[in-house]
Amino acid sequence: MPRIRRPNLPRPLYRHLVDRVHQREISTTQLREILLWLETEPVAPEGSWFKRFPDVIVCGRGELILTFLRRDQAPLGEEMQ
Repeated sequence: MPRIRRPNLPRPLYRHLVDRVHQREISTTQLREILLWLETEPVAPEGSWFKRFPDVIVCGRGELILTFLRRDQAPLGEEMQ
């Protein structure tokens, strides 16, 4: 199973994620929690997945984070612990 990739994201994906941080008003506290989780080098399912945090849901597929959702939005895929 792949580990979630942090470096070398495709530029359009990186811009999309930054846009979502601003649009969803994700706080620096939430971003810090996400970064701490990423530092554990989590293994991701090969298909679609999501990880819940108190105020945001991180969604991805395989090794890539694809978007951020608000906690009231419905994620797709396998929930990561």
